[in-house]
Amino acid sequence: MSNKKLPKAVAIMVEKNNLVAAIKTLAEEENISMTEAKVRIDDYEAEIKAKQQQNIAKIAKKQGLQIDPIQNDAVQKDTIQNKTGGFEHLSSGLNNHLNDIGYKKPLIPRWVWRLSIILVVMGIIFFALWRLFI
Repeated sequence: MSNKKLPKAVAIMVEKNNLVAAIKTLAEEENISMTEAKVRIDDYEAEIKAKQQQNIAKIAKKQGLQIDPIQNDAVQKDTIQNKTGGFEHLSSGLNNHLNDIGYKKPLIPRWVWRLSIILVVMGIIFFALWRLFI
């Protein structure tokens, strides 16, 4: 791994979480492979996160709060695990919320009603035009 600093434009992209563009730009600018660019960008991200953790620890120390870095890492791992099962978690949460407020799902979904109405109207128009011209 090289410890060269990233170009300013690439660093800004990384800070804005535009990682794909940052990797492509770094690979093109320095004529390196995408994997090497990804490794450098991942290292830069790790440095940024470490600096943020240090700043948080300093602020917490000034305020007299105790922050456990192990607990903070556990929270981050928990959020990563929640992101992997995000849709299922979101779906179950939505279903629970709808059940709590007493919402009952209709037997026939709304889109089926709309589609059937469109088909009926198209059928009537087709039949009217067919009778008119034949």
